[in-house]
This record gives sequence, C-alpha cells and structure tokens, in this order.
Amino acid sequence: MIATLIVAWIVFTIMWKVLKTTVSNALIISAVLILLNLSYGITPQDVAHQITQFAQTLSQIGIK
Repeated sequence: MIATLIVAWIVFTIMWKVLKTTVSNALIISAVLILLNLSYGITPQDVAHQITQFAQTLSQIGIK
C-alpha cells in the first residue's frame, strides 16, 4: 500500500511538472504571436506558412 502511494506521488509530481511546462510554453508562444500581430500585423497563419516553407526548403536541400 505504501509503495503504491509513493509511486502514485512520483507519477503525480512528474505529470504536474510536465503540465506546468506545457502551459508555460503555450503562454509564451501565445504572447509572441499576439505581439507579432499587434506590432507588425503578422498573423499566426503567416507564421505557420513560413515554418512550412522553411521545412520544405530544408527537405529540398537534403537536411532531414
């Protein structure tokens, strides 16, 4: 019983850290996208398009 609680606590702690990191990263990305939109008029679709083009360029020159 005690071992089960210890394992459950370890799993909970790890999952909590992952959740905090995920939320933190999502907030940072959202803030950057909002600032780009407000400052320069760059939409999230523009950013996604540029990332897609960059990935295609890398695949064309042979970097995987």
